[in-house]
Amino acid sequence: MSHDDNLKKTFNEKGESISPQLPDEIKNYLIDIDGTVTEDVPNEEPERMGTVLPFPDALKILNKWYDEGHIITFFTSRTEEHREVTEFWLKKHDFKYHGLLMGKPRGGNYHWIDNHIVRATRFKGKFTDLIVKNKDIEVFKS
Repeated sequence: MSHDDNLKKTFNEKGESISPQLPDEIKNYLIDIDGTVTEDVPNEEPERMGTVLPFPDALKILNKWYDEGHIITFFTSRTEEHREVTEFWLKKHDFKYHGLLMGKPRGGNYHWIDNHIVRATRFKGKFTDLIVKNKDIEVFKS
């Protein structure tokens, strides 16, 4: 079953169709690769991309989320020329995932602006189940 099968139709206040949404119980995870599910390998050293080991806790948690029905998409700063080695590596280590997006801008300090709900979690060295915490965030001025 495609994850698109889970999308529910949504409408604006005029009754016009707008972008569909996943049900609240299904999360759409965008996961970085380098420094998040394995050691940080720069694009300038692609020979290391196929040989590094995954972080065991990342593999376990991501595959658990996949099995629970969540959408797992890897979003990496690796370029299209690194797609083959990246897909090989993900398959070799049995990562379950739905998609792989290459070419994320490099340099960090990301600020995502979207018309859909976005939740960001900074990886700090260990994958676990997520918990809810209240934090200050930047928002548009009213």
